[in-house]
Amino acid sequence: MSEASGPGSGAIRVEHGADGAVWVTLDRPEAKNALSRAVNLELRRLAVELGQSRAVRAVVLTGANGAFSAGADLKERRGVAAADTGPYVDAIAGAITAWAEMPRPTIAAMSGPALGGGLELALACDFRIAAEDAVMGLSEVRLGIMPGAGGTQRLTRLLGVSRAKELVMTGRRIDARRALEIGLVSRVVPAAELRAAAEELAGELSACAPLSVSMAKQAIDQGVGLPLDQALALERRCYEVTLASEDRNEGLRAFAEKRPPRFTGD
Repeated sequence: MSEASGPGSGAIRVEHGADGAVWVTLDRPEAKNALSRAVNLELRRLAVELGQSRAVRAVVLTGANGAFSAGADLKERRGVAAADTGPYVDAIAGAITAWAEMPRPTIAAMSGPALGGGLELALACDFRIAAEDAVMGLSEVRLGIMPGAGGTQRLTRLLGVSRAKELVMTGRRIDARRALEIGLVSRVVPAAELRAAAEELAGELSACAPLSVSMAKQAIDQGVGLPLDQALALERRCYEVTLASEDRNEGLRAFAEKRPPRFTGD
């Protein structure tokens, strides 16, 4: 295990697995892993660092002590005038954007509360797995504000306008089973099996060609908002990057030799 070293490093643990999977664990038990400014700055730094590392094949983001994240650290902002909240909002939005833009595949493994900014952070990940005790919601309208770190946009793209409005405009919280029904998460497991489920998915991702996974992610993320002809052109450009890779040659060799491929990311 290696530890993070930025301004919020005391609240984040980083574990590097042998298969290229990295676990990033929020660990602020006194605040249900709320996202302070220091934690957000560290999350952003880690997203950039892990995204640039050739050794990283997949990243799992989770929370310790039975919570994913209760959201933005509102206690930290108590007494801060509205005109002075810019650095706090910039920090959380910057962290979440950095996780959304990470070229490596990301998995949010959620247990307990995943609320407000915590859910916005999970929405920035490629996959979301929930423990049975997970509770999710964008409840900002009940606090006199609204989601401001991507929640209104990413939730709408994931669930559609009607469901997004229902959750955002009521501030409603939902349990893991309901989240699975509407497509907010892809899998629900008992809390004791959450890590194993995330490890299983991370292992699948780690076994694939890293460049291929990265290009596929780019094609999906950047193409979803484009007209079909432009999205298809983007897909072709991403495909051609993989076509010129050594991993493509290794994949063909492994297929012909009936053995598992040994991908390197080249």
